Amino acid sequence: MSRVHPALPYLWMLLGAASFSVMAILTGLLRDRLDWQWIAMARAGLAMLLAAAWAWAAGRQLVFFRPARLWMRSIAGSISLVCGFYAMTHYPISEVLTLTNMFPLWVAILSLPLLGQWPHLDVWPAAALGLAGVALIQQPQFGGGHAAVAAALLSSVSSAVALIGLHQVRELDPRAVVAHFSAVALASTTAALVLFPRQGRLLLDGATVAMLLGVGLSATVGQLFLTKAFAAGPPARVSVVGLSQVAFTMLLEVVLHGRTFHGTTLAGISLVLLPTAWTLLRGGAAPTGDLPLSVPSAGEQGPTA
Repeated sequence: MSRVHPALPYLWMLLGAASFSVMAILTGLLRDRLDWQWIAMARAGLAMLLAAAWAWAAGRQLVFFRPARLWMRSIAGSISLVCGFYAMTHYPISEVLTLTNMFPLWVAILSLPLLGQWPHLDVWPAAALGLAGVALIQQPQFGGGHAAVAAALLSSVSSAVALIGLHQVRELDPRAVVAHFSAVALASTTAALVLFPRQGRLLLDGATVAMLLGVGLSATVGQLFLTKAFAAGPPARVSVVGLSQVAFTMLLEVVLHGRTFHGTTLAGISLVLLPTAWTLLRGGAAPTGDLPLSVPSAGEQGPTA
């Protein structure tokens, strides 16, 4: 087996983060063409088809009813996906991705009730700084902003639960886990289409279809690079590189939309990302020592999601 150059995992993670940024930007562009539920359904459905085909081609058996603990990972991931896509279509993308990337802080905090492990003491001030950043990020000039911010936070907490659940089913083939999560996510997004209000947006022209395919393709490409990065590099440090997704998205918003960022917003983003990076580097989000950290980022995009 050939040895991987030490810099390659970080390059792969950068490419994965850039791909997920493209997915997020395309989601934002689709918000005026489709209700958010349709975008989330397309994302989940494409992932399910790709994961099932990948498993079938590799001769791997899919799983559904058992093991029961797999449902913890899939249900939590589905909640994260639904909340993430709602937030991305109701609030500025960069701020949403900042909030969803808080999940390492929640993994550290939830390690006590879910894993029976006390988090490091420095997790608590990091979480306090992160919450202060959330307060600065909230911008009341955006309609429905509080609901979108709450959804983004719930997405990050759900991602943390899904990640802990992923750790508990690591004996399963990753492709089977991906397919199971995607199927549950498709059912969840279909239910969201019925249960949550819609504005009746359904513009299915060529541009819309192309962007929907772009959402699925960019997420798949990002997943590929992210999986390669985590397979070859140290998970905590690779995860820190994954936070560059926020920077990529901010750059795309500036270039494509001419957006400017207020000082308060930049301060809030910093207060969220810096403590998160610190927690990752200190290992505070991995109390068991081998919890496979990832960057789900608004839609549960973990290494095996």
